[in-house]
Amino acid sequence: MELTRYVNGKIMRCGYTTGSCAAGASKAAAIMLLGGKSVDKVDLMTPAGELLHLDILEISMDEDSVRCAVRKDSGDDPDVTNGTLVFSTVSLCKAEDLKDPEPGTLIEIDGGQGVGRVTKAGLDQPVGRAAINSTPRRMISQALTEVAAKYGYSGAFRVVISIPEGEKLAKKTFNPRLGIVGGISVIGTTGIVEPMSNQALVDTTKVEIRQLAAKGRTDIFLVPGNYGRDFSRDVLGLDVSECIAMSNFIGDAINSAVECGFKRILMVGHIGKMVKLGIGQTFTHSSGGDGRMETMTACALEAGADLETLKKVLPCATTDAALDVLKAAGKMDETLEILGKRIEATLLRKVPEGVQIEYICFTNREDLGGVLCESPGARELAELWNLRAGSPSSK
Repeated sequence: MELTRYVNGKIMRCGYTTGSCAAGASKAAAIMLLGGKSVDKVDLMTPAGELLHLDILEISMDEDSVRCAVRKDSGDDPDVTNGTLVFSTVSLCKAEDLKDPEPGTLIEIDGGQGVGRVTKAGLDQPVGRAAINSTPRRMISQALTEVAAKYGYSGAFRVVISIPEGEKLAKKTFNPRLGIVGGISVIGTTGIVEPMSNQALVDTTKVEIRQLAAKGRTDIFLVPGNYGRDFSRDVLGLDVSECIAMSNFIGDAINSAVECGFKRILMVGHIGKMVKLGIGQTFTHSSGGDGRMETMTACALEAGADLETLKKVLPCATTDAALDVLKAAGKMDETLEILGKRIEATLLRKVPEGVQIEYICFTNREDLGGVLCESPGARELAELWNLRAGSPSSK
């Protein structure tokens, strides 16, 4: 793959995700199945708009199905799945034989050897389904739909993704803790693996903060990533043109903002990240520790939740799943109030006197309320970036 990024003074090569591998192998298998001829390469357009040219390996063909693989290439990004073969077996079937087709398609996608299966609620896929996330499923479906149209095929497809090394590799990931058993997940939101080290991400954020300060700004708007940016724009109606994504480095971003002279800091983040501030953790990547459910359990305990509720919260895989438990027990609002105070205390400890810092913590689950907790001055500060009021303040 020729796509590169300039990171820490070096030209580093991008890679492609397990989702791209699964979609590429599926596309090649469908071409061979309908075309009747072996292929050794396939082109795949990723959601990021990058065209991949993938080598097709380990081909086996029979009358009713084709199995082949794509080898995962993580580029210069460290990844336990680098070099792993991702297989797809595609077979033809009748529409009435499909048990669980992808929405709006005649395509059924399941996981085989080495692909994990979801056992806890709150993940990208429901309990019982293979841990093949939504974007890879859409990529596979789109690729097969294109192939079917090319060959005039109007029937159904059954796809099984397998990763022979997956069960062994899963032990090096957080899948067992998340309740994904039997293998790794097939993931990727853009189809591309970006080669970014932790220090490179911190340095990039610092540069963006300095650049904003150089424009004379004294107020700064921070989000952990795309979730925060999208929620701020689509739900809160805020201008995100100058918001800065800080990834997992909340503490470093706040430190840089203070060093650059910003006097007011607004932070909008998903509870999956923000909950970690509830125990004073300002580096929120899972490699630095988790503590999400421990924090939720502690806050629920303080809110008066009973023992049975606490026992249900602790093993939850996601914060949304924990909120479901607390809502059913009638303790969600009280728990979030306590969590909100903890988050506020952590943020206030990070800034000196004279610097205002506010936050909004949300979930994308509308049935849980959207905004979950916020600091007292958050909405007033957010008005500086309010699109509904017209042009944002020059700040």
